[in-house]
Amino acid sequence: MSNNSLPLENKVAIVTGGSRGIGAGIAETLASRGAKVAITFASESSKDATEQLVKKIKDFGTSADAITIQADLRDIASAKHIVDTTVKAFGPTIHILVNNAGVAYKGISIGDTSIEDYNSVFDVNVRAVFFMGEAVAPHLPNKGGRIINIGSIFGRDCFAQFPLYCASKAAIEGFTRCWAAELGPKGHTVNQVNPGAVETDMLRGGDSSVANVFKDMTPMENRFGQPQDIADVVAFLSDENARWITGQTISASGGLKMY
Repeated sequence: MSNNSLPLENKVAIVTGGSRGIGAGIAETLASRGAKVAITFASESSKDATEQLVKKIKDFGTSADAITIQADLRDIASAKHIVDTTVKAFGPTIHILVNNAGVAYKGISIGDTSIEDYNSVFDVNVRAVFFMGEAVAPHLPNKGGRIINIGSIFGRDCFAQFPLYCASKAAIEGFTRCWAAELGPKGHTVNQVNPGAVETDMLRGGDSSVANVFKDMTPMENRFGQPQDIADVVAFLSDENARWITGQTISASGGLKMY
């Protein structure tokens, strides 16, 4: 059984895209349970927010700790840089990887999509997830490692003009199941969390009328999800008590999508 107060005490975690929104919520929640967290961010505009989050975590006064790592996940070398920096800060073992970083994209009609459009989505949402897993796998503990991929309910659904985003999130499920099959014999779990409509900068930057339709369609309290709603699911999957759950995709959507 895990320590109830600090179930992730001295565990090392990487959270990609952790400067704000769901990623920041995940990083803070893992740290609140005792983890040492490497938080990645991409742009200079996210630097201050990430550093403030690290300061907040360091003030917890527990085994929790955090570092920031600036990395452009479109660069194939970024995965090695992230892992090397984490190992230098916290030691050779990485217990938890949360592949959270992702991009949405403007709606594009079929026939109008360029290779640049395609790469801008798939390089971050798919390729980076794969190579983060590749880079972290050799550093997982003897058993009990956790990989949690953040997808979307739209990986199993679709809407017009967003095939790149929907397809990229569907692709991650393939990694999740295959990695679970491969790493299971070593005692590691791999799962996916599919958020619904979560109140983040990404949601606020879109069409509010569409977002409000999703809110009204959400059975649980007819509200938007909050980053904490997703972070709590990720924290559970990171815990020893989730040891018998692997290869699963969990819809953390307030019932917006049920499967």
